[in-house]
Amino acid sequence: MKAAIITRNSRDAARVFPEQIRAALAQRYELCGVVLSKGNLNQYADLACQTQFLFATWGMEHFTTEEIRQYFPNLKAVFYAAGSVQGFAKEFLGCGVRVFSAWRANAIPVAEYTYAQIILAAKGFYRAERCSRWAYSSAARYSDRCGGNYGAKIGLIGVGSIGSLVAEKLRANDVQVLYYDPFLSAERAEALGIHAADLEEIFSTCDVISNHLANKEELTGILSGALFDQMKPYATFINTGRGRQVDERGLVRAMKKVKTRTALLDVTTREPAPPLGRLARCRNIILTPHIAGSNGREVVRMAQFMLEEAARVESGEPPLFEVLPDMLQTMA
Repeated sequence: MKAAIITRNSRDAARVFPEQIRAALAQRYELCGVVLSKGNLNQYADLACQTQFLFATWGMEHFTTEEIRQYFPNLKAVFYAAGSVQGFAKEFLGCGVRVFSAWRANAIPVAEYTYAQIILAAKGFYRAERCSRWAYSSAARYSDRCGGNYGAKIGLIGVGSIGSLVAEKLRANDVQVLYYDPFLSAERAEALGIHAADLEEIFSTCDVISNHLANKEELTGILSGALFDQMKPYATFINTGRGRQVDERGLVRAMKKVKTRTALLDVTTREPAPPLGRLARCRNIILTPHIAGSNGREVVRMAQFMLEEAARVESGEPPLFEVLPDMLQTMA
C-alpha cells in the first residue's frame, strides 16, 4: 500500500505528523518521502499517481474532480488529521474516494476549553479577575451576582461533535442545559439530558451561552444584535464556533449597553488577522487567538486517530470516523 502526506503548509505537516507518526506510517505503508501539495504535484506526478492513501491536515487544498482523476487515479481514501472537511471532501467523494476526518479528536480540546470557560463564566471569573486589583469589593459583588454554577442555565447553540461533548461534561454539574439544533434528534437530546429551545429563549434566559454551530454559509450572522440585546445583565456569551456567525457590531452594542455582560471570543470574522478595533476596545469582550482547538501537543492526537482509522479500513473493520456525502449537509 502506497501512502503520502499532503498539505500546502509543510510546517503544519511537521507539527501534526511528527517523527513518531511518520515512522509508524512508514512501518505500515510505502510512504512517499516528500509532502505533496498542489505546488509540487507535477514534479511528483508518478508518486501521486501510485498513492492509495492520503494523510492530510490543515492546509489541505481544494481539488476539482478533474484534478483528482488526473493526479490520484489510484486513490482509495483521504485521512484528514483535522476537523472540518467542507473545503475539499465533496469532490473526492464524488470520485469514489472515501474520506475520514479526525473531527472527534479535534472536538476533545474544544469541548474541554468550552467546559472550563462555562464553569468559570458562571462564577464571574473573567470580569472579576480584571477588576480585583483596583476594586476588590466590587469584583466580589459582581461574581456573586453572576450566580455561580448550582442551578445555572446553560445554552448550547449547535449540538454536533463538540456540543455533544460539552453537554456530556455538563451532566456532572447541577445545571440545566437548553439547546438549539434543528438536526438533533429528540432521542439524542434525551440521552444527553438537554432540552430544546429557540434562540430567543436561550439568549433571554441562560446565564452562559456557547456557540457550536457548523461552518455553513447560510448561518452567517445568525447570532444577531437583537439576540445579544436579550442577554441577561450578568450573562456570558462564548464563541468557539465561527466568527462570521456573529453580528459583531450588534454584539459590541449589546455589550456596551449593559456593561455587566461578558463575551468570550476565541474566533472572529477577520482570522487570522487581529480583531477589529471595536471588539478589542470593548472592555467586557475578552479575546483569545483561536486556541480552543487542537494546539501544541494536542495536534498529534488527530494524526493518531487517523493512523488508527486507516488500520481499521485496511483490515476491513467498521470505521469510526468516515464522512459520508449526506453528512456534509450538517457537519461543521
